[in-house]
Amino acid sequence: MKQKFDKIGRNDPCPCGSGLKYKRCCIGRDPAPRKSLAKYYEKEYRIHLKKGPDIEGLRKAGKLVVKTLDLAASIIKPGVKTDAINTLVHDFTIQNHAIPAPLNYRGFPKSVCVSVNDVICHGIPGDYRLVDGDIVNIDVTSILDGYYADASKTFFVGSPGSKARKIVQVARQSLKEGMSMVKPGNRVGDIGHAIQRYAEKKGCSVVRDFVGHGIGTEFQEQPQSPHFGKKGQGIELVPGMVFTIEPMINLGGLSLRILKDNWTAVTRDGSLSAQFEQTLLVTESGLESLTPYDL
Repeated sequence: MKQKFDKIGRNDPCPCGSGLKYKRCCIGRDPAPRKSLAKYYEKEYRIHLKKGPDIEGLRKAGKLVVKTLDLAASIIKPGVKTDAINTLVHDFTIQNHAIPAPLNYRGFPKSVCVSVNDVICHGIPGDYRLVDGDIVNIDVTSILDGYYADASKTFFVGSPGSKARKIVQVARQSLKEGMSMVKPGNRVGDIGHAIQRYAEKKGCSVVRDFVGHGIGTEFQEQPQSPHFGKKGQGIELVPGMVFTIEPMINLGGLSLRILKDNWTAVTRDGSLSAQFEQTLLVTESGLESLTPYDL
């Protein structure tokens, strides 16, 4: 028995999976079958959709990243040098037969990013000693058996003040808001819109200069995932996509400056900044965190 043919309307989503309307995509020619979606995303967006072996490799790398974050958290207290965090992360990564991805990446000199207070991201560990009341973000990326995983958390040092508590809570919830938008059929813009709407409602700002990114067998792949934007815009999310969401939220304005080391990004107005990040897989029904930790 032949399968019934369902006529495709001009304004219906194109069955090739591009996310465009049929009239703006495959009308007038045979649309690509769903099974060629991976080829379409590779060609049009340079997005490599992950399958079984890749996903399992990413899961293993993600588990190591979470263990590394937990270990780093165990030494955070007043008086600890940020370089001590770097040494711990580096040694633990090597002991687990992995590679710290940041080390020598485009010239970055350390194995982990450690960003304190007004540092938005890419803080270089050094001689600074943590002080009671600081907030510190630790951003870990590990390469295990050729697969990358990336996650970060912001921690309190000692007893946080009210401003520190607020920005960390808003940053944590911002990630949750973004993750809630990850499911097939939604678009990259839906993620950014949800984050921006929540953070700005709380009187905070979202950094525009740095965005989430695809990840897999390379540190940074497509797609880019901005933490601001409009609903319904951007690339359609489909199963097999793997990318990070990592909103950087400032207590003050969104403007930043880069220090003379050409890496460290700080808030221009000196306000606190916080960030939480996870590596995420789009599944058939929603998402799976490949670097799962409680938010």
